[in-house]
Amino acid sequence: MGLCFRSILLLFFLLFCATFTSTEAYDALDPNGNITINWDIITWTGNGYTAVVTISNFQKYRHIQAPGWTLGWTWAKTEVILTMAGGQTTEQGDCSRFQGSNIPHCCKKDPTVVDLLPGTPYNQQIANCCRGGVIDSFAQDPPAHSASSFQLTVGEAGSTNTTVDLPKNFTLKAPGPGYTCGPAEIAMPTKFISQDGRRATQAMMTWKVKCTYSQFLAQKIPSCCVSMSAFYSHEIVPCPKCACGCMNNLTQPGSCVDPNSPYIETVVSARKKANNLDPVVQCTSFMCPIRIHWHVKQNYKEYWRVKVTISNFNYRMNYTNWNLVVQHPNFDNLTQVFSFNYKSLSPYPTINDTAMLYGVKFYNDFLNQAGPLGNVQSELLFRKDSSFSFEKGWGFPRRVYFNGDNCVMPPPHKYPSLPNSGLRENIPVLMILISLLFSL
Repeated sequence: MGLCFRSILLLFFLLFCATFTSTEAYDALDPNGNITINWDIITWTGNGYTAVVTISNFQKYRHIQAPGWTLGWTWAKTEVILTMAGGQTTEQGDCSRFQGSNIPHCCKKDPTVVDLLPGTPYNQQIANCCRGGVIDSFAQDPPAHSASSFQLTVGEAGSTNTTVDLPKNFTLKAPGPGYTCGPAEIAMPTKFISQDGRRATQAMMTWKVKCTYSQFLAQKIPSCCVSMSAFYSHEIVPCPKCACGCMNNLTQPGSCVDPNSPYIETVVSARKKANNLDPVVQCTSFMCPIRIHWHVKQNYKEYWRVKVTISNFNYRMNYTNWNLVVQHPNFDNLTQVFSFNYKSLSPYPTINDTAMLYGVKFYNDFLNQAGPLGNVQSELLFRKDSSFSFEKGWGFPRRVYFNGDNCVMPPPHKYPSLPNSGLRENIPVLMILISLLFSL
């Protein structure tokens, strides 16, 4: 009987595990963060409609970088895209059933849309388009830069609220995998305010799609790591070995590039021609595209100072509008940031332990590819409070994110330690032994 009961419990457990997927993502630092797709029907046509589709990034610190977003869906019926502005489909599909000069822009059942590039002719643009698919994070830049739009005229779709069918199976790549989109849901029609603010119009019909991010889906291996040092220790704690992969050019040639190799340009250009998004990293013990170094630099009577350096080891990618999110209990007493921008990201009003650091526009918001110029740095000045201590690694961050991805930290026992800290830790044990000897 007991064996049978345990078997039933095991069966229920396996069924529960089978129904759980890692596609659902929850970010404690940004619990409401998501990308929302608004599909606003502006006008009805003879057998379809014209709509404006807007991709809005409501994530505080995670943005979509080059080569940009890719949006896909599946039509419910036999819809076709007649014309587009501000975006284009990657394929036209089979439009042989249409004749004459009015060939649709796309006849595929499952179209894929990308943004247009900067410099697109004005007669092909609409508002918030044509940035190559790059969308900034919501907290880092003005709302106008955290959205991207395109317009499409759809045929054979129905021309009323009751005859039109919602597309399904939405997918969003930004630029690779990582986002999971829910079903389209009808919402309150979007209102549009005129430039003078005196008139409001609204869409004929609106539906929304929400997409959430999971780092587990985006990449199987980490993309950044953290190293540490301090003025009171001669040791430099490097990124953990093989944090983002192991250097193995013997069995896997081309897994990394020697910085002194004369063939760097050849390797990088070959990856670009193959449209491969995988990083081309410098050969290191940690093999990460990005390294963040946290150095406890100076100690004053009422303040202490930290130097932060972000180094790019990726020969294939520059990072525009990068950002760094750091968790540390002393951010509530941050006094000055010398050459980065700072914004508090704490989701709880009573705790300020999370900061977003990002570059100053036209100064250091561009992180160059690996090489002599592939780094940015700044210094932070903190005021001491009652919790201040250099013991037990208190001066180092609890967690670090680069462009929204969690970075690999060294294990706590490896953190730089105060001089003779090991001796001080052993003093209580030594005193107990002496006391026992004298009591005999």
